[in-house]
Amino acid sequence: MRVLVRRCWGSRPARGARPGGPRPQWRARVGLGGEDARDARVREKPPWRVLFFGTDRFAREALRRLHAARENKEEALIDRLEVVTMPSPSRKGLPVKQFAVQSQLPVYEWPDVGSGEYDVGVVASFGQLLSEALILKFPYGILNVHPSCLPRWRGPAPIIHTVLHGDPVAGVTIMQIRPKRFDVGPILKQETVPVPPKSTAKELEAVLSRLGANMLISVLKNLPESLNAGRQQPTEGATYAPKISAGTSCIKWEEQTSEQIFRFYRAIGNIIPLQTLWMANTIKLLDLVEVNSSILADPELTAQALIPGSVIYHKQSQILLVYCKVCFPLVSSYHSCFTVVIVCIIYYF
Repeated sequence: MRVLVRRCWGSRPARGARPGGPRPQWRARVGLGGEDARDARVREKPPWRVLFFGTDRFAREALRRLHAARENKEEALIDRLEVVTMPSPSRKGLPVKQFAVQSQLPVYEWPDVGSGEYDVGVVASFGQLLSEALILKFPYGILNVHPSCLPRWRGPAPIIHTVLHGDPVAGVTIMQIRPKRFDVGPILKQETVPVPPKSTAKELEAVLSRLGANMLISVLKNLPESLNAGRQQPTEGATYAPKISAGTSCIKWEEQTSEQIFRFYRAIGNIIPLQTLWMANTIKLLDLVEVNSSILADPELTAQALIPGSVIYHKQSQILLVYCKVCFPLVSSYHSCFTVVIVCIIYYF
């Protein structure tokens, strides 16, 4: 007699489940012999055969950790590791493909997912909905390493929106993939970290990628138990993190305070240059810095009646100053109460 973990998509509650409680997505089943060929191949414990889906730097860290576990024969956690990534116009490919090639791992380009047999799939920053038919090919389903505290910031750009909205806390969630919708599956593991002051999205990504990779390994070490202990996401507090495009990178000085603009810059400045309109021309902002308080006290500035968007050249410091929207204490406790201006280095398109 042996215990098998089988995938259950049905609506009937598992035996022993509390009436009205969350529907379990996995159940343990005692096999008494006579299982079909597929069930006979299900592994009850590591080492696992893993198919990894990913693209960017965040995903590369998870793949790197999986590869290290595969190389560690004493740990015996990963038996086989193969990779699916997206096509790229670059000859080198995306970060995940570059690492896979360097590590001599089999690589497939979506929608090709290979034809091997795997125990579990792992997704990190892949950006494609996976069909139910594909999910069901994996006896233990597909796990997602998502860099937010779900249900907050579902979607493709959670780290950017964490910084953009000034969240004091970030996190990573290991969850089960569900078909047809992004980031709605049961939570297997979730951890939080404080967001460092003035952290950029790139800096936060490095922190969360390491956290997520370690959490993934922890879940894989106790995979059947983790799946059985999964919990449904709360219905409250769900937010969506859409992609940021060049069309949404335009600063509106009359609508945004300096704090909002700096969060915008820290969130997307290393991906898409911020833009603004000046004298009917579209310009890029290459760099933004907060202005020293001594400059703000200069009589040349304090004597002028300024409106948001006013551009002043400060001779002594040789910088351009741009006046932003003023935020008063009663408007929001998260924004500066003082009138702050910023400097920008600019050039014409």
